[in-house]
Amino acid sequence: MSCPLSADEVERAHGNDRTGTERVAEAGGMRIWHLRLAPGETLSAHRHDRPYFWTVLTDGTARSRYGDGRIQDITYTNRQTQHFPDLTAESGFIHDLTNTGDAELVFVTVEFDH
Repeated sequence: MSCPLSADEVERAHGNDRTGTERVAEAGGMRIWHLRLAPGETLSAHRHDRPYFWTVLTDGTARSRYGDGRIQDITYTNRQTQHFPDLTAESGFIHDLTNTGDAELVFVTVEFDH
């Protein structure tokens, strides 16, 4: 997908906090997600509005379309981690994620209460 998120996709994303394909745990003020995307598969637009980090467990490529109209192509390297420590409802963001590579993308994401 090369076109920006539509206004409808952004609106729906405000109510979607599924940051993975499977929530595997929720306790002690945190939620742990697994994310598995086959080649060509997309995790629908969702919001990030709480501190979190992700670690990718595979090499691969993806494209994210953001609520502000940006489109970003990304290359991931196994064990790469990114931390977003300061997200709030006011500073959060919306995006989707499409696997543009030829192998499955696998992530673990951990979200924390504010």
